[in-house]
Amino acid sequence: MSFELSNKFKEHWAGSPSFDELMALDGEVYRQVARRKTFKFSLQGHEYFAKLHKGVGWAEIIKNWLLLRKPVLGAVNEYEAIKALSKLGINTMTLAAYGQRGTNPAELDSFVITESLEPALSLEDLSLNWSKQPPEPRLKRALIKCVASMSGQLHRNGINHRDLYICHFLLKQDELTALSDINELQLYLIDLHRVQMRAQLPRRWQVKDLAALYFSSMDIGLSQRDFLRFIRAYSGRDLATELTENKRLWLDVERKARLLKSKPVKD
Repeated sequence: MSFELSNKFKEHWAGSPSFDELMALDGEVYRQVARRKTFKFSLQGHEYFAKLHKGVGWAEIIKNWLLLRKPVLGAVNEYEAIKALSKLGINTMTLAAYGQRGTNPAELDSFVITESLEPALSLEDLSLNWSKQPPEPRLKRALIKCVASMSGQLHRNGINHRDLYICHFLLKQDELTALSDINELQLYLIDLHRVQMRAQLPRRWQVKDLAALYFSSMDIGLSQRDFLRFIRAYSGRDLATELTENKRLWLDVERKARLLKSKPVKD
């Protein structure tokens, strides 16, 4: 069994909870699927988010094997991703508790608990009316640079998110209100449970992440120049050089993003 608690969490709990006590937690549910539940709860006025996993089942494991994918077996993937991003200096959730129990890979009990970032605003919500009410240009450019730099750092270190949409980048509202220098803007990347980590990022996963970003920002009022700003900040290179040497990459990103946009919306 793996089990880890932060000192702050133990202080707020007023002791050291057991594995079973944490697996029995409940709160305000944000998402619930067959064997995974995400919810918010409070301890002594401090808010936390928890993801409880009850095992994925053999059907899910076999399906991923047939698709030549590594199955996500529980909370350990998000736990390791939080550790990896934090080590790189990429803002993400702060770990409060983690645990995993069991030997059958299909029936593992596991959880990951993080400190709440709320009150926070996702980039999706922030940009909702940008097409009709454009943001202050300096703020928009700072956000583009921040998203691009974070994404580039992930990919250069062999990490891909697999759900890299703008809704998964958060601004803490208190930090945004107190911001005096736009260049010190901070974003936080969340929803890491499907993250993959390798020594080197395969090109198809790089394209998938970048296409997800492009697709989710297509209709928020960004200009062609804004997308070029993203490419320059993401690559960290002279724009002309990047577009010449990696032309095929960016054409593939656009093609995949257009394909995502053409798919029917599911009810």
